[in-house]
Amino acid sequence: MADTTAAWEPVPRSRTFELVLARIEEQILAGNLRVGDRLPPERELVELLGVSRAAVREALRVLEAQGVLRSRVGTGPESGTVIAAMPDAGLTQLLRLHIALANFPMDDVVEARATLERASARLAAGLVAGAGLDSIREPLVRMDDPALPREQFNDFDTAFHVAIAEAGGNRLMADMTVAVRNAVRHTLLTVFNGLGDEWERVAARLRGEHHAIYEAIAAGDADAAGDLVEAHVRGFHRDIVQMVLGDPESAKA
Repeated sequence: MADTTAAWEPVPRSRTFELVLARIEEQILAGNLRVGDRLPPERELVELLGVSRAAVREALRVLEAQGVLRSRVGTGPESGTVIAAMPDAGLTQLLRLHIALANFPMDDVVEARATLERASARLAAGLVAGAGLDSIREPLVRMDDPALPREQFNDFDTAFHVAIAEAGGNRLMADMTVAVRNAVRHTLLTVFNGLGDEWERVAARLRGEHHAIYEAIAAGDADAAGDLVEAHVRGFHRDIVQMVLGDPESAKA
């Protein structure tokens, strides 16, 4: 671990624990702290940053809750507060909540989904085989049940898109795709429930588009897989979400 003592700067006493968070984040982003490195002891952080012990403890508690830090009890070389790799689930949860709370215009969400899912489908077509294909096909088969309730259809729809993202092999792209898709899950369920007599027609359309995407991925046709999934995402929001929610420009995620 590099010597980072000189890089720690005192925090004005009038500020809150959020500035302690900012100082720790600066060290991580600058590369001075990496996964497996230990933070200075609590007492040393108090002196380095010029804040109260309560402020340091609160900042560490927040980072632990986010999965950034992990505490190891004891007095040996493995003890102390250690920088941990954030679990994929923790990252996608934070991204999902941010997307949901930031109230992004639906057009922005659609653009992000189309771009990410196009890239993921192209990657999946070049990599996926065997068990990877099975993970994509399973929710597809379940969606083919005409008696499937709309909420379960929505869940398997989400699972289908998530499986493609994960099969692409790019962890960051997959996490971002999962977060965006899950952030709009309740919006999509609202749309499904609002379709009334149009539901069967829409469900049939979505099944057909999903099967075409799957077949392109299974055939290893990256261009077709990317084109099909982008057209699917954009077409769904243009033709179906607008039908139920109205002008998509005024809608929010």
